[in-house]
Amino acid sequence: MAKSFEENGPRAPAAQGSLSGTRESLAPGPDAAAADELSSLGSDSETNGFAERRIDKFGFIVGSQGAESPLEEVPLEVLRQRESKWLDMLNNWDKWMAKKHKKIRLRCQKGIPPSLRGRAWQYLSGGKVKLQQNPGKFDELDMSPGDPKWLDVIERDLHRQFPFHEMFVSRGGHGQQDLFRVLKAYTLYRPEEGYCQAQAPIAAVLLMHMPAEQAFWCLVQICEKYLPGYYSEKLEAIQLDGEILFSLLQKVSPVAHKHLSQQKIDPLLYMTEWFMCAFSRTLPWSSVLRVWDMFFCEGVKIIFRVGLVLLKQALGSPEKVRGCQGQYETIERLRSLNPKVMQEAFLVQEVVELPVTERQIEREHLIQLRRWQETRGELQCPSPPRLHGAKAILEAEPGPRPSLQPSPSIRLPLDAPLSGSKGKSKASKQVQKEPREPARESGQRDQPPAASQAKAAAAAGDASPPQDMPVQDPAPQDPQGSAPRDSAHHRSRESLTSQESEDTYL
Repeated sequence: MAKSFEENGPRAPAAQGSLSGTRESLAPGPDAAAADELSSLGSDSETNGFAERRIDKFGFIVGSQGAESPLEEVPLEVLRQRESKWLDMLNNWDKWMAKKHKKIRLRCQKGIPPSLRGRAWQYLSGGKVKLQQNPGKFDELDMSPGDPKWLDVIERDLHRQFPFHEMFVSRGGHGQQDLFRVLKAYTLYRPEEGYCQAQAPIAAVLLMHMPAEQAFWCLVQICEKYLPGYYSEKLEAIQLDGEILFSLLQKVSPVAHKHLSQQKIDPLLYMTEWFMCAFSRTLPWSSVLRVWDMFFCEGVKIIFRVGLVLLKQALGSPEKVRGCQGQYETIERLRSLNPKVMQEAFLVQEVVELPVTERQIEREHLIQLRRWQETRGELQCPSPPRLHGAKAILEAEPGPRPSLQPSPSIRLPLDAPLSGSKGKSKASKQVQKEPREPARESGQRDQPPAASQAKAAAAAGDASPPQDMPVQDPAPQDPQGSAPRDSAHHRSRESLTSQESEDTYL
């Protein structure tokens, strides 16, 4: 069976939205009519009758559980300046990481521009390098038949992932199909780990910002570098981190630590979903994205800091503790956190200012590991050391690695004049001589004016793919009759191949 919170570790009281719910079949049952609006087949929200409903800027249906009330917007001019700065960093990534990592960290704390968030996550996590080092690997995994014991469980979990987001609103739609592909590919890539339910929301968030292939490699980096051992069979790493969090809480908020100790509440009862899902099922969406921006840059210490801030704000004073006289009341307080505490600006400021470092976490990790070995013996599923953020991942990359080459934002027709070709038109030479804006993408400096305008639109968040670019068939048929597909979710003809759709997320 898939690893769930019920089967591995203490069982928390049931809560709405918990990952440890019963698994329903994708096939319509007796009560399917009641949920027919959300479960009809289709590829997008329009197919399901949501065309008349408004979608917020994050893709959630306005009025649904995931949608947010209007927020204070970043001024457009400020956003454009940030985009320009991030484009410069992404086009010279290795130099920035080597010499100006602190500047990258500060810009991640301010928030990555939405139009570039997907690319930035790939660069920060090392997923971009991983993809370049393993060309064709995802396609190979995607075309391979999966292990039936995981395929059935993954399928049953698909409709639980952000059902009010336009990408996942329809059963059998392109969002659910790509989510199935990514999760199935991971079970083949790491068969010793298989599938854990908490991986599904992680993969879903990635798919909201990048194509399936890129999302797969970012998921690999999260599971192997940022949170190693979190999704293994025994969930030993998350149990250790629960003890680390509780120990750090004593220094951050002695009142909250004392109360939880007196109530004998195991950390796993409140922090498991927080940490394993990286708060994607806990915080308002704008706060989720800001936390993930910092998490990809600085590593797991951001997850610890967010957990400590929430605990301190919920139970950090005698007045707050008075209303939580028992275990049940305390758990409910931690499950229904004050919205003001989770608000983007307040939360990010608290997280940035909280003095919890990688060194403190690693020191506490050694202490808790020693206690574990004294009381329970050796770990059954030892995990590799985790790497604290983008800088550590870059430095740990073995051997020579290819320099990152950003993909073009605009794909030109085959007959378009290319830079360096002998048959340049006079117009293109004139464009070369004219003063031009800083290059949006390296390797495409001598573009015709139309391409330059389109490139600027792409940098500004235009997610429309080129109209003259036909969608390739991602899965050519074997004339001899290949093995039957393992699921209807195996391939989505409606979703673009990763090579063609990479820049639609920029």
